[in-house]
Amino acid sequence: MAKYAYFEGKFVPIEEAKISIMTHAFNYGTGVFEGIRAYWNEKDEQLYVFKLPEHFDRFRKSSSIVKIDLGLTTQELCDLTCELLKKEEFKADAYVRPVAYKASEVIGVRLHDLEDGFCMFAVPFGRYIEKEEGARTAVSSWRRIDDNAAPARCKITGVYINSALSKTEVMERGFDVAIVLTHEGHVSEGSAENIFLVRDGELITPAASENILEGITRKTIMELARAEFGLDTTERQIDRSELYIADEVFFCGTGVQVAAVIEVDGRPVGDGKIGPIAEKIRNLYFDVVKGKVKKYKHWCTPVY
Repeated sequence: MAKYAYFEGKFVPIEEAKISIMTHAFNYGTGVFEGIRAYWNEKDEQLYVFKLPEHFDRFRKSSSIVKIDLGLTTQELCDLTCELLKKEEFKADAYVRPVAYKASEVIGVRLHDLEDGFCMFAVPFGRYIEKEEGARTAVSSWRRIDDNAAPARCKITGVYINSALSKTEVMERGFDVAIVLTHEGHVSEGSAENIFLVRDGELITPAASENILEGITRKTIMELARAEFGLDTTERQIDRSELYIADEVFFCGTGVQVAAVIEVDGRPVGDGKIGPIAEKIRNLYFDVVKGKVKKYKHWCTPVY
């Protein structure tokens, strides 16, 4: 587990990184976060952080939307991340969680006139979904949060109650992951994952206008599919019933990585196992994030 955290401007033992129960973000969900993965490459004896600057660029944009002044540049945040991972001395895949939050100890819901805080920790981390090669899914009755209600493109802590409600609903019915729809009834994403469909050899994913998180892994998949397999991606509205007739469905995201969907609402996807396009994208993705593909090694920040 974690030994250290960056908290209140310094590295401290993880057990000393505490906030008050009166902290504004704890009471009102007024914070933003990122999920960042680091991958251990046994051959190189190196821990590679995948697309580190891109994650912190998004983190800073999310912070700006909820009026949090980080006071740190992307490069400074990257440097702090590498320093934290060095202190942890991980020689296994790890997950980094930076959080920016409203730190004032006051009652009253708002974003202005509050103190801002920043913290970060890292833990060893394997699979987010146990059945990455074949997840069973169901469409949740909970709709995806709308951007005009709360910014869907930001990783706002309080907004993730939307994900929690949808995931618990379907897991308690025996499924692995939820798929959520927009208020108009179009496919948005998984409970905390971007989603892709394959139909007649075409890669399809919901557009940014469908209240999705603008995923870094999503963009990576589209770049790799085009450059390595000649597959362009169509970004458009997707109807619920398209999930039932798709040749392949798969999730992607920093946490979930690339996970195949083999069932939607009790209906098998394709032949009921990971499809050929998802499989080759998944295999390439894992080589890329571990720094094994020279062409894309600039996406990987070495820690040691």
